Amino acid sequence: MNSKKIISLWTAFGKTMGLALVFLIFQQCQKTPDNKGPLFVPEGFESKIFIDSIAETTRHIAVSPNGNVYTKFKRTSEEGALAALQDLDRDGVAERIEKFAKDPSIKGRGYATASRVYKGYLYFSSELAVYRYKLDPENLVPSGPLETVVIDDHPHGMHEHIGKPIAFDNNGNLYVPFGAPSNACQNPKRTPLQPGMDPCPQLEKHGGIWVFDAETLNQTQEDGRRYATGIRSIVGMDWNSEDESLYAVVHGRDDLYRLWPDRYSPWDSAVLPSEEFLKIEEGDNFGWPYCYYDQIQGTRVLSPEYGGDGKKLGSCADYKPPIMGFPGHWAPNDLVFYKGDAFPDYYKNGAFIAFHGSTNRAPYPQSGYFIGFVPFKNGVPAGEVDIFADGFAQVDPILSVRDAVYRPMGIAFAPDGTLYIGDTEKGRIWSVKFTGDKSQFGTASLAKMEARKLLSHFRTPDPEKDHLGEKNLTGGKLIYKTYCAACHQRNGKGASGRFPPLDKTHWVVGDKERLVHLILNGMQGPIKVNGEDYNSMMPQHSFLKDVEIAKVLTYIRTNFGNEASKVTVDEVKKYRESNSKKQSK
Repeated sequence: MNSKKIISLWTAFGKTMGLALVFLIFQQCQKTPDNKGPLFVPEGFESKIFIDSIAETTRHIAVSPNGNVYTKFKRTSEEGALAALQDLDRDGVAERIEKFAKDPSIKGRGYATASRVYKGYLYFSSELAVYRYKLDPENLVPSGPLETVVIDDHPHGMHEHIGKPIAFDNNGNLYVPFGAPSNACQNPKRTPLQPGMDPCPQLEKHGGIWVFDAETLNQTQEDGRRYATGIRSIVGMDWNSEDESLYAVVHGRDDLYRLWPDRYSPWDSAVLPSEEFLKIEEGDNFGWPYCYYDQIQGTRVLSPEYGGDGKKLGSCADYKPPIMGFPGHWAPNDLVFYKGDAFPDYYKNGAFIAFHGSTNRAPYPQSGYFIGFVPFKNGVPAGEVDIFADGFAQVDPILSVRDAVYRPMGIAFAPDGTLYIGDTEKGRIWSVKFTGDKSQFGTASLAKMEARKLLSHFRTPDPEKDHLGEKNLTGGKLIYKTYCAACHQRNGKGASGRFPPLDKTHWVVGDKERLVHLILNGMQGPIKVNGEDYNSMMPQHSFLKDVEIAKVLTYIRTNFGNEASKVTVDEVKKYRESNSKKQSK
């Protein structure tokens, strides 16, 4: 929502409720909730801590017809890959938890992106497959064998945007995305000023959604059919039974400023491009990698890899637009349409979206970290996104992603109307119920949540007033802020599960030659740093000059609590030569 609309809402609240009351609401909104306390939710709703923490932490959640809660872990352990939880006395708090799914055939770690119940089965995913267990109505934990439904058998194994969210229609079909293996179809990946491949060969097997039979086992991509294309990265997807259509929330591309500093500013890169809310019909093409959606202009524009400058439209009108564009990097990671009757009518058939929050908005505050709601009427959005639940991060502004105490990820509804929300950082799960009078629920009930839209993790940042970074930087610090901070963060602590920290790790303070080769070649796939698993992609930075590599590596080896020796230009030159010899063999 733009600033003018927020101001108008603010004024409207003042007229209808009294300026003093609005001030008190906003003052209350800025208070940090206690770690044991409830979330900020609309009037008439009540939140409780369903379970305080799960060591493996959580990603996605599903609820069985009898009310049992199942969560897929962020990190597998010796105890399994999932947990089953029960609220025995129906008070909104779990009294029982059992971990399961120890089957060694479960492939992948740390990037589970699905947990759904369908026809008596618990379906869930890893990076490389979709699995299921037959639920047992008499027992909390499934007793039958693990079954594999869809296998990602591509020879490359791991790549970018490899999540496997799932959705089921009413005709026995299972929808599975195969995400784009790059940011914008560059080769080498994420290299400044590198044009994109045209046509993009990655679209043949990636960057789209494939449809499978929901109950056939051991299918590969060849057993399905491509349903839609031109989609970079989906982590949240659901079937809307009201209009019999597939919907998804999509992560927009990254690094506009880092890759194209002649065309984009840090502010542009912080707020653009849009995270897209799509309605998807068979045969649709949404334009990745050739175009991206600019929610400020309200149109698709040409990507810089294909000659764009933020204004040129090119052929982008040929591609289907989203039904709504959210601000950049909010990371919408789950989507559920509400079909129940326990909430007020305002929420009926609307979309609940978990925004996991940004990592790469520096030098501006990180943004997102809330549960949003988009009202629907007659199958189309009937308003802007609401803040339904907030207070997860517990700080504002959020300078670096690890400053956020909790980050919402999974959402699911129980048959009794309870909404469950899971967190990836501590493994906390909340339950949310409506306990008020549905007949009295209206605009005033949403007032305190509208006031929260003035906080920096929601509103569009002011280019000058909200700039948190140091200006006029030079040397290694400037190179770090330009090329490294978006992932490893301004404080060097990285982002849990995605981007490793740089503080006090042997990868940084250890072997200089390995470190230089890492800069030159990049790295992709799972890695363990300081005891934590990470699974992402670091692009190669061979385009940097020897002196620039020496400066930035010296900077990270002597900052963030590190006290290692400097890296000299001569050392970088020597290691670049040895790297070239290795690459030529």
